[in-house]
Amino acid sequence: MEPAEPARLAPRASEAFAATAQRLAENVSGAVQVRPETLSHVLVALLAEGHVLIEDYPGVGKTALARALSKSIDCQFARVQCTSDLLPADVVGTNVYDQREQRFEFRPGPVFANVVLVDEINRASPKTQSGLLECMQERRVTVDVHTHELARPFLVLATQNPIEYEGTYPLPEAQVDRFMVRISLGYPNRRAEAGMLADHESGDKVLALRPVTTAAEILAAQDGAARVRATEPLRDYVVRLLWRTREDPRVDLGASPRAGLMLLRAAKARAMMVGRDHALPDDVQALADPVLSHRLVMAPEYPRAAARDVVADAVSSVRAL
Repeated sequence: MEPAEPARLAPRASEAFAATAQRLAENVSGAVQVRPETLSHVLVALLAEGHVLIEDYPGVGKTALARALSKSIDCQFARVQCTSDLLPADVVGTNVYDQREQRFEFRPGPVFANVVLVDEINRASPKTQSGLLECMQERRVTVDVHTHELARPFLVLATQNPIEYEGTYPLPEAQVDRFMVRISLGYPNRRAEAGMLADHESGDKVLALRPVTTAAEILAAQDGAARVRATEPLRDYVVRLLWRTREDPRVDLGASPRAGLMLLRAAKARAMMVGRDHALPDDVQALADPVLSHRLVMAPEYPRAAARDVVADAVSSVRAL
C-alpha cells in the first residue's frame, strides 16, 4: 500500500508564510549589515529545518547576525563559545546527583534552546564537535541511555574563521554534511560600512530589536515548506546535479544523497518565501552553491575553493527539463 500523498500548501497559506519571512528579513537587516541574498539563505535554512555554517573573517558580523535572528523570534537563544577544553557535556547537558532527592537529574545544556550560536566551532575538540551530530540530525540528545527531545524550532548557527588554523580542529566531513547551507558575509561596501558606523555609534542596535514572529509561527511555516509541491522532473534535476558533481574529475567525493535531500528541502522553502506553492528549477539553481559546495571533497591538486566552480559548472551544464 502506497503512503498517502501529503496535503499540499494552499496558495493563501504560502503568501502568509512569505509575509512572515519578509518581516524577519526586514527586522534583521535593520540591525545588521548583510546582503539580502545571504540573509535569504539563512531564512531558507530556518524554514527548511536546516542549520547554517557561517565561514568568514573576524569582525564582519557573524555573531551579530545570529543574535539578530534570535531576537527577531520570540524564542530561547543560547550561545556556546568553543574552546579546546570544552566538553560534550558542556554543550548537551549532563546528569547531576541531587543529594536531597537521592537521585540523578538531567541538567540540559545550551542546545536545548531554539536558536543556538556555536561560536568558532572548529576550536572545539573532535569529541565535542561529535556531540552536536545527534542534536543536529535527530533533534534529540542521548545521555546515559536516556533520550531527551530538543526544543522546536531548532536552528544551529555555527561560525568559524577560514584563515586562522592554529589551535583549531577542522570539521570532519560528517559534521560539515549536517549543515544545510554555508554562507559568507564578506565586507560591506564603503557606503554601507559608513552607515553602519553611524547606526552603531550610540550602541548595539541588535539589543533594541523586538520579536516580529513567534516560535509557533515558525513551526507552522516549516510545516508549510514541507508541503510545497516538488514535481518528479524537479527531483530528477536535483539528482542529475548530484551525479554531475560526482563525475567531475576535480572531485574526490561528490555530493551525497543527503545533499540532494537538503537541496530539495531548501528549494521548497525558498519557493514558499516568495509566495509560491511549488518549487522551480530556479529555486534549485539559486541554492546549489550554498547547499552543495561545502560538501564536496576536492582532489589533492585542487584548492577547496574550486568546489564552487564545480557546482557552478554543474548548474550551467545540466539542463532542467
